[in-house]
Amino acid sequence: MWSLSGIALLAALTVTWGFNWPMMKLAVQEVPPWTFRTLCVMVGGGALLALTALTGGRVTFPARRLPALMLVALFNVTTWHLFSAYALLYTGSGRAAIIGYTMPIWASALSVWLLHERVGPRQILALALGMAGLALLLAQDLGKVGATPIGALLMLGASVSWAIGTVLIKRFAWHPMPVMALTGWQLLIGGVPIVIGWWLWEPVPDLGALSLPAALGLAYAVLVAMIFCQTAYFRMVSLVPANVAAMAVMAVPVVGVLSSAWVLGEPIGPAEVVALVLVVGGLFVLVRRPAR
Repeated sequence: MWSLSGIALLAALTVTWGFNWPMMKLAVQEVPPWTFRTLCVMVGGGALLALTALTGGRVTFPARRLPALMLVALFNVTTWHLFSAYALLYTGSGRAAIIGYTMPIWASALSVWLLHERVGPRQILALALGMAGLALLLAQDLGKVGATPIGALLMLGASVSWAIGTVLIKRFAWHPMPVMALTGWQLLIGGVPIVIGWWLWEPVPDLGALSLPAALGLAYAVLVAMIFCQTAYFRMVSLVPANVAAMAVMAVPVVGVLSSAWVLGEPIGPAEVVALVLVVGGLFVLVRRPAR
């Protein structure tokens, strides 16, 4: 029996996560990428650990798990956050959302190599659909005179990095560390190189001089996406079946494309529509289960 509160939370999470893509685009137009991601991961990580403690969860972890935490944080946080922030400087947020959420498809393929899982027809079909959608977006960029697909390639790197980190998470035993604490520590540990890079390469920005759209985008990315969405996701997982939770992943790029068109006026052409259908179709193939 599906929980009504779980379904409501699923809908809220899908909309808020998808809406984060144009809001990030607004932020990075005025806030340098290293500064932007420093605020995201440090505030988000600290908030998740605080919420874990307030709800009675275990915050500490054994020292022997630090190397594993550092490894997964490198892919799930450091590389993902930096690549995706820079990608938004060179491509539309709707396109970035489509490419970013090919992550489950790459993770499914990588699990065959890293986890020695069997590859089946569903994984092959999902990979083919995801690659077709990606190729369509890259081909459109390459077809424009003087255009380079740097934004799409950076977003692809972010997505593959996220996939590697997701698969590596499954290789290590984290019990009894709560998932919220695990995510919080990943953000803080993976944020250390980002903070160092910000300190070395970017001047301290005058956040008070930001325009209203950029300020709203920054506040949304930090407070809503990094704190509310992460917390809501963990709550949702405990309230709805796994296949229902997976629907959120499929719907986020759709919301990302539509909200980017609404907020930023980004065009939605045939290439974006077909690529979105291919990627979401690949995700659907991955998460569906054969009827009994």
